[in-house]
Amino acid sequence: MSVQRIWTIAINVFREVIRDRIFYFIGFYALLMGIAMRLLPEISLGTQSKIIFDFGLAIISLLCVVVAVFVGTGLINKEIEKRTILALIPKPITKAELVVGKHLGLSGVLFIMISVMNVLNFVFLYLVKSPFNLNNILLSQVFLFLEVALLIAVALLFGSFTSSILATLLSLAVYMMGHISIDLLKLGNLSKNESLKNITQTIYLIMPDLERLNLKNAAFYGNFPDISVLSVNALYGIIYTLVLLGIAVLIFSRREF
Repeated sequence: MSVQRIWTIAINVFREVIRDRIFYFIGFYALLMGIAMRLLPEISLGTQSKIIFDFGLAIISLLCVVVAVFVGTGLINKEIEKRTILALIPKPITKAELVVGKHLGLSGVLFIMISVMNVLNFVFLYLVKSPFNLNNILLSQVFLFLEVALLIAVALLFGSFTSSILATLLSLAVYMMGHISIDLLKLGNLSKNESLKNITQTIYLIMPDLERLNLKNAAFYGNFPDISVLSVNALYGIIYTLVLLGIAVLIFSRREF
């Protein structure tokens, strides 16, 4: 694979996604936070700071997941539906370079989105005089980026062999299952039914454990796991993303156009 060609594809994807006005999501985030600052004090009963803090991080996460899934599933399908893939294949661009480049391009967009929305979040937290630890929030957002990078790989994987609608539904299903897979595993272990136990273990092995990358709750109180656990969880997210990209490349490479 050529790093230069991958970088060129990534830049083109970055520009294309921006042209689709994806950064209106940032304006939508600012609007939601403004409404929250206006309404939450009426119902917070003295917990306004905590609610604003949680709401801000939750909305950042939700908007990034929406972009990762809905845009990611269309990156390859769009090339196929518009038949532009036929113009790319004769050129010295491999399908592996196309998949990796598109992943990097959309990851770059989400990195910018996370960064800008967090700057806005700091402003809102300052305005409501909510106490926050900058390092804690930044650490949680690093893991959020790892999570959405993994979800982009999931979206590209499904988008490489099925329609955009089905790929979107499957990606959302993986996202939801990824956040409850550890609970299903615990439920199976508590059960005396051996078949149920085997099923939950299989689901846990196949589905990504996205709760490993979820540090939003720890960001407020600072009760993070040990650095060794954080390192293992970060490595888990990176390796899982690489494996999914590898599978996506393998499937996409076998498709005929």
